[in-house]
Amino acid sequence: MHEHTVGGLHGRVPGSRHRRSRDTHRRNRRRCSCPGSLGSPFRCQSGEWRLLDRCRGSSHPQRRTCRTGARIHDRLDAPEDAPRCSGRRFRSAVPSHECGGGFVGCGRPHDFRIVSSSSFDPPDEECADLLATAQSVARQATVGEQLEAFVGRSSYTTVRVHGAEVESFTAASTAGIGIRVVRDHRQGFAWAGSLDPDVISDALDEARDNATFAEPDEWVGMAEPDGVEPVPFEAFDTAIAALPADRKIELALELERRVRAGDPRITGVRVATFSDSSGRFAVASSVGVAGAGRGAWCSMSALALAADGDETYTGAGSTSGFHMEELDLDKATDDAVLRATRLFGARPVPSQRLAVVFEPRLAATLVGLLGSTLTGDRVLRGRSPFADRVGDAIAVSGLTLVDDPTDHRSYAADMFDGEGLACRRNVLVDGGVLQGFLYDSATGRRAGRPSTGSAVRGISSTPSVGCQALSILPGAGSHDELVAGVGTGIYVQSMTGLHSGVNLVSGDISVGVEGLMIRNGQLAEPVREVTIASTLQRMLLDISAIGDDLEWLPGGTGCPTIVVGEVSLSGT
Repeated sequence: MHEHTVGGLHGRVPGSRHRRSRDTHRRNRRRCSCPGSLGSPFRCQSGEWRLLDRCRGSSHPQRRTCRTGARIHDRLDAPEDAPRCSGRRFRSAVPSHECGGGFVGCGRPHDFRIVSSSSFDPPDEECADLLATAQSVARQATVGEQLEAFVGRSSYTTVRVHGAEVESFTAASTAGIGIRVVRDHRQGFAWAGSLDPDVISDALDEARDNATFAEPDEWVGMAEPDGVEPVPFEAFDTAIAALPADRKIELALELERRVRAGDPRITGVRVATFSDSSGRFAVASSVGVAGAGRGAWCSMSALALAADGDETYTGAGSTSGFHMEELDLDKATDDAVLRATRLFGARPVPSQRLAVVFEPRLAATLVGLLGSTLTGDRVLRGRSPFADRVGDAIAVSGLTLVDDPTDHRSYAADMFDGEGLACRRNVLVDGGVLQGFLYDSATGRRAGRPSTGSAVRGISSTPSVGCQALSILPGAGSHDELVAGVGTGIYVQSMTGLHSGVNLVSGDISVGVEGLMIRNGQLAEPVREVTIASTLQRMLLDISAIGDDLEWLPGGTGCPTIVVGEVSLSGT
């Protein structure tokens, strides 16, 4: 990886990988502190950045400690109960915290399409090269062995400005390969942040080694072609990668200038950003999956700071798109200014039961939590409140929940999932009735169900099940009409404590919120330091209105405005 920064932020410049004999390479590897764990990145004597691999597969008391590969980027493992709605399979290195203020999904992964077809022509020469690399590895499968190679190369740019000056400019590129081996129902995995032939050979040896020391699992194996035809589309705009660096800086500075001028109470902009990313990936396996694809997108965000007397508030605004012309600076400006200025004078209100209006970006957060309870792995482990409820009415009759990566409006739209199966439209809740759950090939085999094309993965991990482009289908009525239909309620602008205040096993929710009271259908006084409490199950049944203003977030989740009729609010 190569990074270049300005403004005093030091980037990592690992340089090229030194080629060494295999024995020397293995002697210099640092060992994991515990089998199967992902260690911290470290710099070896050669100056090369390394990261201890996660070797997926069942634990074994005699399993060798995991071997290393060159560093691609930090991997942050979520807690066991964290949402598994991961949107795009490949995480961008763009920091997600820049959006702040309740914005969900900035810096999430792009979509890189995998095509499982022997007649597929890669979209460009670079994709063809990556596919050739993956196929050359897959062809090395021996008798009784399944082998899969997942190869990628990507790049991104992030500009951060503050005070009319460039705070940092980061340009980075990554390349790597993940290799998965299954033999005798034992799975081994290894990855490396280099496409050097010697490194790939080492990674293949390591994956085979790790399979030897894994516990047998009768359900493990590669995905088999299932005959589902992919829905083709292309979302790769070469103009994004070709945009000059000076223009990216100009756009970030212009967004900051507009936000500063948006209201006299705006005292500054904590950060304004421009980000873009593009990548190409390929996959091939010994069971017939082979293909390649590419993807690109761009985004901008600003975090405004407003002051009035002793009170200060922040507000985030953002815009994103598959094409440069889709970036809407006016929308990002208006959003940041409004959110930063409309809570002055906010106070707690008395405890009561009332309606709650969730705008699309916050409703999408709740939808993501819901989706994470509907994955096959949680159901199989008994960690979903909706296990054994297929066919039951779990929501109001007007609610339909789908995970549809073939919806090209979604930033997580994909032709194929992380195992190379065609993505498809999975209806999870239809008219309020639970229809089923999401599966990848392994969880599907375990549950006796076919894969729903819902495997998500990256180069440094094996496939796992997750939702990709989850949304509640729009209903009737605009955002303003839904607010006007509420007698007494609260319009939620932001939520805090989602990680600690949500139990995905029981469905319990208790989170802090701030926003505006609704009185007689009109937005009224601002509110803060209050808490709303309910359960996912109860909230789904208490939804009183679903708007027609479906909004897709960069993380891949989409939702319209939602009104929940009865929620407990704790205040003074």
